[in-house]
Amino acid sequence: MRRLGKVLHVTRSGDLIARSDFAPRIGSRVYGPDLRAIGTVADVFGPVAAPYVAIRPSIDDPSRLVGQVVYVGRPRRWRRG
Repeated sequence: MRRLGKVLHVTRSGDLIARSDFAPRIGSRVYGPDLRAIGTVADVFGPVAAPYVAIRPSIDDPSRLVGQVVYVGRPRRWRRG
């Protein structure tokens, strides 16, 4: 597990935006400060040196994570149907 960055805000569509020092893989699991899964990386955009990361939350109240540090784990594996 690696420190992803601090959550800046929640978008109108409900995604969390975080600032990072690296570009994680899309689909990677994201964990909150208590190390419980909170969602997945949906998009990476902005400057290469310090990209922004859009996180698709899987929790009920993502606004409680604003200002908190989040972490990233391994990408989800695709399963055959």
